[in-house]
Amino acid sequence: MKPRIRFCGAAGTVTGSCYLVTAGEVTFLVDCGMFQGTKTLKELNYGDFPFDPASLDFVLLTHAHIDHSGLIPRLIKKGFKGFVQATGATRDLLAYMLPDSGYIQEMEVEFLNRRNRQRGLDPVEPIYTAEDGEHALSRIRSVPYEHWIEPAPGIRVRFWNAGHILGSASLEVEIVTRESRDEKVRIVFSGDIGPDNKLFHPDPEAPAGVDYVISESTYGGKVRERLGLEERRAKLAKVVEDAIGRGGVLLIPAFAVERTQELLADLAALISSGRVRQVPVFLDSPLAIRATGVFSRHAGHLHDLDHGADDFNHPSFHFTETVQESRSIDRYSGGAIVIAASGMCEAGRIRHHLKHFLWRSETTVLMVGYQAPGTLGRILMDGAKMVKIQGEDIRVRAHIQPVDWYSAHADGAELAEWIKARLPIKAGLFLTHGEPEPLAALKADAVALGLAPERIVIPAIDDEYVLDGSCPACTEDHHRLPASASLADDWHNRFADLSIRLRQELESAPDDEARAAILDRLAADLRP
Repeated sequence: MKPRIRFCGAAGTVTGSCYLVTAGEVTFLVDCGMFQGTKTLKELNYGDFPFDPASLDFVLLTHAHIDHSGLIPRLIKKGFKGFVQATGATRDLLAYMLPDSGYIQEMEVEFLNRRNRQRGLDPVEPIYTAEDGEHALSRIRSVPYEHWIEPAPGIRVRFWNAGHILGSASLEVEIVTRESRDEKVRIVFSGDIGPDNKLFHPDPEAPAGVDYVISESTYGGKVRERLGLEERRAKLAKVVEDAIGRGGVLLIPAFAVERTQELLADLAALISSGRVRQVPVFLDSPLAIRATGVFSRHAGHLHDLDHGADDFNHPSFHFTETVQESRSIDRYSGGAIVIAASGMCEAGRIRHHLKHFLWRSETTVLMVGYQAPGTLGRILMDGAKMVKIQGEDIRVRAHIQPVDWYSAHADGAELAEWIKARLPIKAGLFLTHGEPEPLAALKADAVALGLAPERIVIPAIDDEYVLDGSCPACTEDHHRLPASASLADDWHNRFADLSIRLRQELESAPDDEARAAILDRLAADLRP
């Protein structure tokens, strides 16, 4: 019985984490995440799974981020009957995150169907609903760190703290390959690896000397400036003072889980010590508000909090639950900080605030997290002068400031050290969850550690490998997407960019005759 692994997501992309493992008569998933980024990539969320959900025995979940957990309700809806194994903190976070994700799907589809009716197109169904998200919670079972569980005969699993977010884990999986139980395959799935000395968490842990390692590669090749807690807070203080001194609003698109709570803890310390002026800080995300409550309940297990749970409830903080409270923030033209989801600016209330504030030169937008290709956040970081939000063209005059002080991912040097600490890796290293350049850089680092190049694999989505102890060789390559489609700007992005450029050309033309000439040239190119 030779186990097989299929890379159903997070291969050549940083989203949609999903690994299908087959071991004899047992089949299970590690993660079941939602794809984010270009519309072409996100369309995979609506399609059929590349396996039968009813055939799965169980699911192992590394952490609560939606790109790792977000399709679990759909998996259940499509026939999965087993249980999801995750840490207790992950389950606590998912109690809010999965219903919220379903609600977002419903709202986005409602908006899309209004447009489809106007265009005479058929309506579409949401990926799943808030009710589906609620229902999924009854199928999640809590697992402690560093204790063996046996979710199926011949398979043992142990969760290790990954230091990424609250409840995050790397997974050690042991699969018996002979009836005598004297032959086993051991695999470590990194999940997402946190950096060393991260706020709230210990450094990442996992066993060494296994047969296979599946490692994330988000920041492969990148060396991040090493900052202590006070150094980071000093840098944040300067950003806040510069933004408020500019006379505008500081907008922070932030992931609802972990990033938001880190920002709150740092802002509480800076305001309390007088290092930044006391201004209202709006947490404008119902999900982030509820996630902050989970962090408060787990505060006793978190490192680096000055005043425990009180760090998340400073008098300057205002939690805006309702839509009316959110819209009331518009009355501020300056002197306020707004933290809102989503972190990649793809959905949620941050899009309303960007639409309202981006065109103001006194606004500062602080980008504190990874921005996937094709997302509005990435487009802003890449220097776009005009963007389309909710069908409207918005000129970008705001100051866009990306920083990497809050990354929940290890940088390239830390990833290489994490891999080094797993040595010897007896059979193969798979590099996933990264863009092409970081993947190639981390492979080079792994070769420098002494791993044979032929035993280091960068799989594509839907590649399958037999884990038989030899050099990994792909046995299945029927792909849902071309290898390049998951990361490149798709036609939707290019069309949006073209429409903005066309409007700019028309507006800058000297007269109507020149505008007519531009349109005539375009029409001529479109004729068959």
